[in-house]
Order: sequence, then C-alpha cells, then structure tokens
Amino acid sequence: MKHIQRNCVPESDRPDPAVKDTDAAVRHALTEGRQKILNFLRRRLGDPEAAEDVLQAFMLRAIDRSSQLRDVHAVRGWLSQILATAIADHGRKSLRQRRTEVVMAPTDLDGIQDGFDEEIDDAVCACLYALLPTLRPEYADVIRRVDLEEQPRDAVAKDLGITLNNLTVRLHRGRQALKTRLEQMCQTCPVHGYLDCDCDTAKRPDG
Repeated sequence: MKHIQRNCVPESDRPDPAVKDTDAAVRHALTEGRQKILNFLRRRLGDPEAAEDVLQAFMLRAIDRSSQLRDVHAVRGWLSQILATAIADHGRKSLRQRRTEVVMAPTDLDGIQDGFDEEIDDAVCACLYALLPTLRPEYADVIRRVDLEEQPRDAVAKDLGITLNNLTVRLHRGRQALKTRLEQMCQTCPVHGYLDCDCDTAKRPDG
C-alpha cells in the first residue's frame, strides 16, 4: 500500500497565523469604528433607518472629499465637519418632505452647521481611536498627538527626536493611511464584520 503524504503544502506557502490575527484585528476595528458613528447617529436622530442613511452619506462624502485631507486640516475637525453637514442635510431633507414629522428641530440645523458640538466631536474621536491601532505605530502616534490631542507640532517633533519637516511628512502619510482605513470601513459589514460580504447589509451604496 502506498503511503499517502499529508500536509504537502510547503511551509513557506502556509498561512501565517500572525497575519491572520492582524487581519482579524483590522476587520474588527473597522466594524467597531463604523458602529461607534452609527450608535451616535441613532441616539441623535432617534430613527435607525435615518441613522443608516446619514452614516452612508457621511462615509461616501468623506471618501469623495479625501483630497482635502492635507496637512493644514486636522483629521478630527475635517471629519466632524463632514458629519455635521451630513446630519444637517438630512434634517433639511426631512423638513421638506414631512413638515409635521421632523427628525430634528429646525432650530438645531443652524447650530450644527455653524460649529461642531461636543457629541459630534466625541463620536468622531471614538471612531478614529478605534481605527488608529490598524495603522503603523509611528503613523498612529503622530495622528493621535497632533490631530486628536492637538499637541503643538514642534513639541511633538522634539519629543520624537525628528525634524518638523519629517513630522509633517509622517503626519501626511499617516492621514493617507487613515483615509484608506475609512474607505475600507465603508465596505465593512456591520453584521458579519468582514470586507466584501455578500449580504445586503454590507453592500456599499452607489455614489
């Protein structure tokens, strides 16, 4: 009887368990980040379907305007403004469609458009903190310090032992990496927690 060889896949071609763990962590962070924004919108709007609509509008708008994510813009403020605008646009649309059944009071709209309230800022921060661990440590560190904690750039550069120019380059690259994570978040299934899911919940809306 011939001996049947098992596990004939070369060692080099076998999946790396560490890579699998990392991939799972990224998928979890993407789902968590999306859920934090969604939970905030559900509380804010009081309507689960409206919250989903605003979330989709927010994420698509963030991708469409990602070219604005430059060194002169803090990630937190940039995303907060986009989220605030998405909420305000939804409120105006609701007012036009159903004057007697509004998701938001008319007086709330101007306040949201004029500035970011603490709830929006906190929701964006929670989302970003969930995504930071998926970036390279040096990128996550500068985004956390400069964009989230608003530490002075010169102080951060001095503490890291790099030039201000090097810090600016690192921050730019970190924001681009974060932009990629946000794009992936738009394609993350909130139910099954992974990318490219075939269920209806995971389908990314058309622009």
